[in-house]
Amino acid sequence: MSETATQRISTCTVTDAGPCLKKLRIEVPADVVTERIDESLDALVMEAALPGFRKGHAPRSLLKKRFGDSVNSETKSQLVSSAYSEAIEEHKLKVVGSPISESLPDAELESGKPLVFEVDVEVLPEFEIPNLDKLAIKKPKFELEDKVIADEIEKICLAEGELEERESPEAGDYISGHGIMKAGDTVIHDIPGAVVQVPESDEGMILGVLVSDFAKQLGSPKAGDEVTIKTKGPEHHEVEAVRDQDLVITFKVDRVDRIIPAKLEELLERMGMEKREQLEEAIKNRIEQRAHVEQQMLMRQQVASHLLKNVEMELPKRLTAQQAERMLARKRAELMYRGVDQMEIEQNIATLRQASAGEASRETKLFFILQKVAEERDVQIQQAEVEGAIAQMAYRQGVRPEQLRQHLVQNKQIGTVVQQVLEHKALDAIISTAEVEEVSKDDWEAFAKSQKQDA
Repeated sequence: MSETATQRISTCTVTDAGPCLKKLRIEVPADVVTERIDESLDALVMEAALPGFRKGHAPRSLLKKRFGDSVNSETKSQLVSSAYSEAIEEHKLKVVGSPISESLPDAELESGKPLVFEVDVEVLPEFEIPNLDKLAIKKPKFELEDKVIADEIEKICLAEGELEERESPEAGDYISGHGIMKAGDTVIHDIPGAVVQVPESDEGMILGVLVSDFAKQLGSPKAGDEVTIKTKGPEHHEVEAVRDQDLVITFKVDRVDRIIPAKLEELLERMGMEKREQLEEAIKNRIEQRAHVEQQMLMRQQVASHLLKNVEMELPKRLTAQQAERMLARKRAELMYRGVDQMEIEQNIATLRQASAGEASRETKLFFILQKVAEERDVQIQQAEVEGAIAQMAYRQGVRPEQLRQHLVQNKQIGTVVQQVLEHKALDAIISTAEVEEVSKDDWEAFAKSQKQDA
């Protein structure tokens, strides 16, 4: 029996096993099992070359005795894969995550007997999108103050400054050294050349983990000193070994540095400018572009908040490591798109790792909602839009687009950018039919405060 577009190799029954969870009972009939095993053995007979026998002439019984287990294992794997794909297609299941089966490892493949196994799969939740036409949205007016430009010049001078080695650190200084993170006897990170910044307040970050009393534990170490930081691993860290673990981080200090800001005259010369006004104009243009992105982001947040409040759904109970990792990757891409400073991005990510299960559920729920919005509104994305998003992220990070693209490919984050573009377009499609009211800075801050209290 050959498999065709109309012939199926298995039967499947589907039952509900919980919120967004389906149990598939799949059975491959005995005649199909026998036929596939025979086909595999026939192929082996044609290809096998045993000592004393010409290729294709080794006795079938001898081959079966020697290679029967491996033939059965490979045939079982192929049958399971085909039968599972058939079941998903037949029942039009929209699966998220990886299937789980407790019975499959014990299911034996044997000629003349059916192959029966069960699989649990998480599927997209079922829900309805409310009417979103003429949604009321507020848009903060862009008001550029001189202080903002002055602060930006100060940041640039700091970024272009030079390191001055110091004996002991103060708030804002940087400590470089060898950081080792352990959970019990397990080494999770071993990073020579790690850098930490002495925080202005108690809270600080080390090796990607936020520590509430970091300043107190860190103290004022000098070069050659070793400090020990103890903390609890975030519940939703993308590294499983870190999650909810008692962590011990040792940090051997190599040196302590303070950044001495570059002088404005030196900065202008490096940038090929003659006057401060030229730099101010360039900064103004950049801030205006950033403000447009920020305005759009704030309107998108209002839409997202409305969707989260007005869409009811049951979420899959297993918030897997992949989902937690995806949540952090999406947030990182969003911050890069907005032009947030790299150090601030890492601080945000460290904070998000500390987020409660409720925050993880919120992000997952929004992901499902926007997927459906994009489908209902026929949102399509083009490769040029993805490349444009990468170019904007690169510009705001001060790197070349091809350099950032290579980094995203190497770290398998291109899919995150694609998803971000899709979600932005889905939200913008809703904004395009909304009633947008432009409000002053004071009115916006009052509105944002009220929204935060209602959340």
